[in-house]
Amino acid sequence: MSDAAEVKTAVKERYARAIQQPGSGCCGGGAQAMKGTLVKIAGYDDEALAALPADAVENAFGCGNPVAFAEVREGEVVVDIGSGAGIDCLFAAQKVGPAGRVIGIDMTPEMLERARENARAAGADNVEFRQGDAEKMPVADASVDWVISNCVINLSPDKPAVFREIARVLKPGGRISISDIVAEDLPPAVRASRDAWVTCLAGAISETEYARGLEAAGLADVRVTDRITYGPEKLEGLFGHSACGPESGPLTAEAVQGTVGKVWSARLTGRKP
Repeated sequence: MSDAAEVKTAVKERYARAIQQPGSGCCGGGAQAMKGTLVKIAGYDDEALAALPADAVENAFGCGNPVAFAEVREGEVVVDIGSGAGIDCLFAAQKVGPAGRVIGIDMTPEMLERARENARAAGADNVEFRQGDAEKMPVADASVDWVISNCVINLSPDKPAVFREIARVLKPGGRISISDIVAEDLPPAVRASRDAWVTCLAGAISETEYARGLEAAGLADVRVTDRITYGPEKLEGLFGHSACGPESGPLTAEAVQGTVGKVWSARLTGRKP
């Protein structure tokens, strides 16, 4: 898929359907997995999850936990790119406290509606959700202390624009904590697949390209701090055993095997000078 508008429409439509099918997460995560092994691997723990609305947990479609080890402090402002049903916004809200503020950005109205419901259920008065694109966020220049994101930027057809937006909205000294799918040397059939785009694969870039893109946008001290590797079973999930997987069914076993060792989740950190 080379047309940016087509990519955006496909992603938006698929995630709108996904939120209407509880228990079937995108990017390989379903409700039972998210409540068990995957959330623990990603850095979430049972006690923390138990304190959140069940819907926020069941509809968490991420590939990591960008807030877990971030040094977010009370009174700070956090922006979450692609906030989905709100799980990471709710965790960030606990960290910033009543004096702080969390802004979730998502382009899908159905996601925003669910996130607002979850914030109300959690009593999180310091969280707001805005509709917008990662490439053009409805956030003022130099207004936030942190930008976080969880398995979203890989879906963007214009990642340099996203990276520039991150640098734009951060205050001097502001920081990032981004968990995302990265990939290297994927088979051409996967790169060209519409289904592979919406399941977080075709649009994934390498760690090196990711870091260089953030640096080119003006960020400093960019580094990978954590990785989650994916074996064949997890990759099969990425290829479509989920609500937002391929409409025609999972890709072939050969395609899955062709990506083993080439796809993983990475957490990147950095700062705006």
